[in-house]
Amino acid sequence: MDLVIETGPGAGGTTAAVYRALRTAIADGRLPAGHRLPASRSLAADLGVSRGSVAGAYERLVAEGHLTARVGAGTFVAPARTPHRPPRSVPDPLRPRAGWTFAPEPTSGNAPAPRFDFRVGIPDAGLFPFDTWRRMVGAELRLRANGPGTYADPYGHPALRAAIARYLGYARSVRASTDEVIVTNGAQHAFDLIGRVLLRPGDTVAMEEPGYPPARALFASLGARIVGVPVDGEGLVVDELPAHARIVYVTPSHQFPLGPVLSLPRRRQLLDWARRRQTAIVEDDYDSEFRFGSRPLEPLRALDRGERVLYVGTFSKSMLPTVRTGFVLSPPGLRSALAAARQLSDGHGHVAMQAALARFIDEGELARHVRRARREYAARHDRIVAALDLVPGLSVVPSAAGLHVTALTDSDLPEMSPLSVDDLSRYSGGRRGLVLGFGAINPAVIDEGLALLSSFFPSKPSSRTA
Repeated sequence: MDLVIETGPGAGGTTAAVYRALRTAIADGRLPAGHRLPASRSLAADLGVSRGSVAGAYERLVAEGHLTARVGAGTFVAPARTPHRPPRSVPDPLRPRAGWTFAPEPTSGNAPAPRFDFRVGIPDAGLFPFDTWRRMVGAELRLRANGPGTYADPYGHPALRAAIARYLGYARSVRASTDEVIVTNGAQHAFDLIGRVLLRPGDTVAMEEPGYPPARALFASLGARIVGVPVDGEGLVVDELPAHARIVYVTPSHQFPLGPVLSLPRRRQLLDWARRRQTAIVEDDYDSEFRFGSRPLEPLRALDRGERVLYVGTFSKSMLPTVRTGFVLSPPGLRSALAAARQLSDGHGHVAMQAALARFIDEGELARHVRRARREYAARHDRIVAALDLVPGLSVVPSAAGLHVTALTDSDLPEMSPLSVDDLSRYSGGRRGLVLGFGAINPAVIDEGLALLSSFFPSKPSSRTA
């Protein structure tokens, strides 16, 4: 129990000091009604006073009705005789720094899932092999429980770094060594480390418009000036990049949120532009494991010959958001700095979780899960695209990967409660349309949800001629 005992001239002795401290704690609510107090011997040892002083204070408080003593049970705080009055509030003198306008955003776990759950960026947890994952995590926790209580490498667990490098080789055609991999707590953490190492206040970050809001807010929170760059059917319009950008953030495999793939000519143009301008490219490859169409283009990281690309990946979509694990492939000149930034921000990640993920990858469980999930997501993708193609006024943006579909419209969107769909305008860029995720939706209600969506876009009555 945390009590401050004030003794000294005029204080009335130790018993009185203990009495005052307990009564004050009861009055201000730190010791609520019904709270069981420690035995007098235990509290005396904690406070460094005699047991008789604590017993005397207890007796006085019982006599005054502040405490109740129950034989064989202990001493408890009595019900309040007058309502507890919280301390008078005073203006909080502490405020965020000037220019800090950020607040926590609602997350997908804040509320129960809606019936027609077309929210973006949520994988289907029902497809995940929980039993296998639980067994691997449990085994690593048992192993680590017998290990020394030491701090881990900020680069990440060595086995996981090696497993990620191998996985990228066969899954994404990216040749990477273990040394290039730095493990993070998801993609957002990777963006934060990159920003801390590369950006000074006032530096320019070029981002796709429309684009990914969390990355935009992250770089802005570090003092960067965000410049939106338009996106067309071939992805980022390289000719519109600002001349002095320190970082170009891009989602080339599945542009977020519109969906097009950055074409091969644009990829080469972007890499050449970055080499000439000495600019870093942050390649966010967030959900390209789930590809339904043609053979994917090589990532920017695989095409890069000038060491300009930082390739960021995450297991939040291919596995679950709660795994909270991602990575960044770093050029040689930034590896030490990024690892230092990781160490300064949170030390290191969860060792047992990273070790379990290494086993999950190396034993082929991740690849098997992705194959199963890809088939299911492809079926949902096709059903949604087919239904949206029949909705008057909507134009589906072609996409061949990921967990969402975007449809554009020339008119204002109607109110579509109880459907849970994203309004494209929230991603900026001046476009109007819908963004429908299909990872979280129950397959049994997809058709019903799409029919309800269609009802909000009625066909115009055909004109009759005489």
